[in-house]
Amino acid sequence: MFDTLRRQYIDLAQPRLGAEVVDATDDFFADKARLIAPAEPVFIPGKYDENGKWMDGWESRRKRTPGHDWCVVRLGVPGLIAGFEIDTRHFTGNYPPGSEIEVCRCDDRIPDAETEWSMVTPRLALNGDDRVYVPVNHNLPVTHVRLHIFPDGGVARLRVWGRVAKDWSAVDADVPIDLLAMENGGRGIIANDEHFGRVENLTAPGRGVDMGDGWETRRRREPGHDWAVLELGASGRIEEIVIDTAHFKGNYPDRCFIQAAASATGSPDEIAAMSKDWPVLLPEVKLQADHSHVFRDGLAELGPIRFVRLNIIPDGGVSRLRMVGKVTAS
Repeated sequence: MFDTLRRQYIDLAQPRLGAEVVDATDDFFADKARLIAPAEPVFIPGKYDENGKWMDGWESRRKRTPGHDWCVVRLGVPGLIAGFEIDTRHFTGNYPPGSEIEVCRCDDRIPDAETEWSMVTPRLALNGDDRVYVPVNHNLPVTHVRLHIFPDGGVARLRVWGRVAKDWSAVDADVPIDLLAMENGGRGIIANDEHFGRVENLTAPGRGVDMGDGWETRRRREPGHDWAVLELGASGRIEEIVIDTAHFKGNYPDRCFIQAAASATGSPDEIAAMSKDWPVLLPEVKLQADHSHVFRDGLAELGPIRFVRLNIIPDGGVSRLRMVGKVTAS
């Protein structure tokens, strides 16, 4: 289940998209903000703070009154949710045995008492030091997620898997934008290797913060080259391509080229297989270390495209890929 969610969707609760934990009944033992931290949860033996054992997640105190605890996450962008990941790693004698999740659409940062919530999961049974993957069927865009835990305890991470629900009708079709940006619905589909960094990082906002915030493959010891396939948030005519190797110095690709297509269907593996024959959008170009490369001249006239394949020769790391163009009718 995890592989399916990760390869077909993005985590809409990523802080780099602007997501934040905005409300909770209680976070006495562990700050609610850590519930959506991007790093994998850790356990640090012997680490305590003024309230007790430091835990990497959200943890409420032992409830001595009726009711249960809950926490609200505001997504960075409105999205269509496909599933959730509830991670209780390192919470053993202090995990909640039950959970439910609600969603809503609200213009306010913190939903008020009048907000209408929709329950999208049944009561879920949780175990300690575990990860639960919950697919859901909810076809309306949402802005907030409320995680209920019964009755109290700690959760290390909550991931909200889905797709960005961008209102393209509000976008000026005469103004070029980054159609591959994560906040515009761009996503990584598949790469032949993600040993040091995931392909979805190519679409993330801003410049990479370090070498771990990009797509990086292992050192290639066999013939060939590495590649990644991505989908734009909307079809468009590309006018500018930016390939940023920020922080990649002794491990940047020597060269690259980009292929593109107007459409593609099937599983990630099927799309990857057909991408080998897509026409070339950007011919092979030389790359530099720790540099933002901007290409405007020499792009092939392919018309509107929706999918791209970045080929790096022979291997290495790329921080960001920007596909700047004007939106066209899908």
